[in-house]
Amino acid sequence: MKGKYMGQPDPGLTPKLFAPNFISTEEQEFGSYFNSNGTEFYFGVDTDGKSEIRYSKLIGDKWSKPKTILSHDRYGFNDPFLSNDENRLYFISKRALDGLGEPKDVDIWYVQKDKNGWSEPINTGTNINTNGDEYYISFTHDGTMYFSSDGHATEKGKETNHDIYYSKFIDGEFQKPVALDNSINTEAYEADVFISPDESYIIFCSTREDDSYGRGDLYISFKDSNGSWTKAVNMGKEINTQYYEYCPVVTKDGKYLFYTRNQDIYWVSTEIINEIKERNR
Repeated sequence: MKGKYMGQPDPGLTPKLFAPNFISTEEQEFGSYFNSNGTEFYFGVDTDGKSEIRYSKLIGDKWSKPKTILSHDRYGFNDPFLSNDENRLYFISKRALDGLGEPKDVDIWYVQKDKNGWSEPINTGTNINTNGDEYYISFTHDGTMYFSSDGHATEKGKETNHDIYYSKFIDGEFQKPVALDNSINTEAYEADVFISPDESYIIFCSTREDDSYGRGDLYISFKDSNGSWTKAVNMGKEINTQYYEYCPVVTKDGKYLFYTRNQDIYWVSTEIINEIKERNR
C-alpha cells in the first residue's frame, strides 16, 4: 500500500470497501481514524471475540503492516480517536479501574503519548463515565467531547437507551455532560457519534424502526441559522443497507466519510453530505 489514503482510488459518491485485504480483511474491523497529516491510521479489530486497536504508518511512500498497539487478555479496546493535539488516543474499554479486576461496564479511556510511545490507560473520570456504558468519542475544535451513554439519564431516574451527550473541556477537565435535544435523541438507540469540528453537522448510528434500511443506520443533523440542530434524517440508501452501519468519522481534510458496514470499513466522498443537506432544505 503506497501513497495518500493507502493508494486507494477516490470512492466518489458510492461507498467502497477501504483497502481490501490490508485493512478490511476476513476479521471484523471498525472505528477507524486517520491523523491530521494522513500518515497514521488507527482502527479497531474484533478477532475471535476479542477487540484490539491496530496501527499503520506511512513510512516514505509505503504503509507499514498493521500492528496491534492496545490489547489485553481480558479487556477489549476499540473505537480509537485522537485528541485535537494528537497527544492522546481515546478509546472505549471494559477495563477494570485498577487494571487487574474483572471486566466492568464500558468506559471511555485514553493513553497519553510519551517518550516510550503511549502511557498506561487512563480513565476519563466520573464526569464522563457512569455505571452504564459510554461509547465512541469525537471532538469539536475547542475540545468539547461528544459521546453516547445509557448511564447519565439513568442516574436521573429515567430509563433510556443510549443517548448522545457533549462535555466541554475546561481547565484540563471534562465538565458534566449535556444531553442533546429530541431532534437527535429519541427513545431508540443513538450512539457512535461523529461531530464535525465546527459543529455544523453531526452523524450518528441509530436503530429506529420507522425509516430504517437495516439493523442500524447512520443519521445526520445540521445546525440551522439559529444554532439549533435540525431534525435528524436517515442518510439514505446510498449509505445504509440491510446491514449494520456504524462508527462514522470524517477525515481531517473534510474529504471522506469512513464508517463500518457488515464488519468491514467503507469510505465515501463527503459530497454525499452536501447532497443530503440540499435534499432536506
